[in-house]
Amino acid sequence: MTRLVWVGTGGFLGAIARYLIAGLFTRLSPHFPLGTLVVNALGSLMLGFLMTLATETLALPPDLRLLLAVGFCGAFTTFSTFAYETDSLIRGGALGLAFLNIGVSLMLGLVGIRLGDWLVRELIL
Repeated sequence: MTRLVWVGTGGFLGAIARYLIAGLFTRLSPHFPLGTLVVNALGSLMLGFLMTLATETLALPPDLRLLLAVGFCGAFTTFSTFAYETDSLIRGGALGLAFLNIGVSLMLGLVGIRLGDWLVRELIL
């Protein structure tokens, strides 16, 4: 039961953070899903950082890992929203924007994972 509380607490905080950050960037770019793109890139960076920290050091206790990696990052990243918004672009005839969103999201996600890993290795290990 305690593990569920950790995950649930992280999920609660991650969902609120996603709502606030995605909303801010969506207002800046109403014709492109920039909010989701930014949240996915940040979430990938955070998850890369946290998982490397957890697996390469013992600096992240298991309960904190559940709260941050599973709960917070799980609720913060919005891949399902990404898929829905990309499909909406395709259905709306904006095929170029849809493929731009796919390419940039994938690239930033992969870069975020590697950057998070690098940050732990350079700054902590």
